[in-house]
Amino acid sequence: MRHRNKGVILGRTKEPREMMLRNLAASILIHEFAVTTKAKAKAVQPIVEHLLTIAKAGDLTARRRLLAILPQDEAVVKALEIAKRYESRNGGYTRIINLGQRQGDGAEQARLELV
Repeated sequence: MRHRNKGVILGRTKEPREMMLRNLAASILIHEFAVTTKAKAKAVQPIVEHLLTIAKAGDLTARRRLLAILPQDEAVVKALEIAKRYESRNGGYTRIINLGQRQGDGAEQARLELV
């Protein structure tokens, strides 16, 4: 049974996994896309969606909430700029595009990008 098993572990303990996902979310907000494994893309997609929903408010509280989650201040500024594009959109800010298998180890690659 998988009761209350919500997230994916990705072969890491809690703190390194959370930091990896926060860094990946910041990278997506700064560069507007990231090429990663399919499992990581699926794990970070709800985080990016939530960050953009917070940023849509655009006030000081939203900025402080983003600063508490994102590791770089540059990502916070970029998130606030990007959120202006999605004023009329109620979610669905990202898409995952499958890219096939990675050459070295055969892992499924995916591109997570902002719509």
